[in-house]
Amino acid sequence: MKDIVKIFKEIRQHLMTGVSHMIPFVIAGGILLSLAVVLGGKGSVPENPILKDIFDIGVAGFELMIPMLAAYIGYSIAGRSALAPAAIAGLVGSKIGAGFLGALFAGIIGGIVVFYLKKIKVPDVFRSIMPIFVIPLIGTFITAGIMMWVIGKPIANITVLLTQWLQNMSGANTILLAIILGMMIAFDMGGPVNKVAFSFMILSVSEQIYTIPAMIGVAICVPPIGLGISTLLAPKKYSDEEKETGKAAILMGLVGVTEGAIPFAAANPLRVIPALMVGAACGSVTAGLLGAKLSSSWGGLIVLPTVENKIGYIISVLVGAMVTAVLAIVLKKSEVKESVSDSDDLELEIEF
Repeated sequence: MKDIVKIFKEIRQHLMTGVSHMIPFVIAGGILLSLAVVLGGKGSVPENPILKDIFDIGVAGFELMIPMLAAYIGYSIAGRSALAPAAIAGLVGSKIGAGFLGALFAGIIGGIVVFYLKKIKVPDVFRSIMPIFVIPLIGTFITAGIMMWVIGKPIANITVLLTQWLQNMSGANTILLAIILGMMIAFDMGGPVNKVAFSFMILSVSEQIYTIPAMIGVAICVPPIGLGISTLLAPKKYSDEEKETGKAAILMGLVGVTEGAIPFAAANPLRVIPALMVGAACGSVTAGLLGAKLSSSWGGLIVLPTVENKIGYIISVLVGAMVTAVLAIVLKKSEVKESVSDSDDLELEIEF
């Protein structure tokens, strides 16, 4: 019991280890994907074969970011033996729709499972194979099994229910619907809840209902832009690495890549995600009130050629981003501290 308490007391450091190793995947994948979308000029998946290949490379970066986040959270908790169990569980969770929140659970569960597996006493003859064979094998089966059989089906069922619920609400109060959609987009930034709202956006475009896509298009870009702005407004509260990530996040937000906010949210989800949700909801409501319309199923400012009432759309993005930035700064109370680990790699510890 004392070990579990210690692990959760140090959970911020474990999360930050995962985030620091995930950031290169977010930046590389996000910028390549963004570049392909910008050069494509349609605010959607490009049709040009070369640009489509670049887009797919960017997508591959995003696909790897989830297992890498899980892997290094597990590594921080229990060492190298936890890399495979946590990474594989994170990938399994991603395939069943658990997103980055699933990666957090996969990393923590994988780390705890391996931590206790390493405590099992075995004869000397078996000690050498435990960390490279037995522990990764059993740890992967347990951790990925939990993701596959315990978390997967509930998430799938919730996803279906959310989709049906949104369809039933499409004719209801515009402001309430905007709040719900904005919060869903920002909640898990590309995860299952986000994907439900995004699917609803695609459905609305196919039915030529363009007010709902505008609300969602604004919400898609608000989280990364807002957090990027917060690093500019309060630089002392962010590490150098986070400041660079913030610049990339603004770029990703401009071209509709919500995942640019994930490194910040993963570091302290209980404080960052509420700021994202409130900001995205404010942006969505503003778009609804100003009557902005979007005829493409994407987000950010890259879709401006397909927006009706461009000024209203831009104002909505600015409102949501500033609300997010202010809330993120207020909730992030302490300045960043940096320390160097024994391996001379920079480890970040952020106090909130």
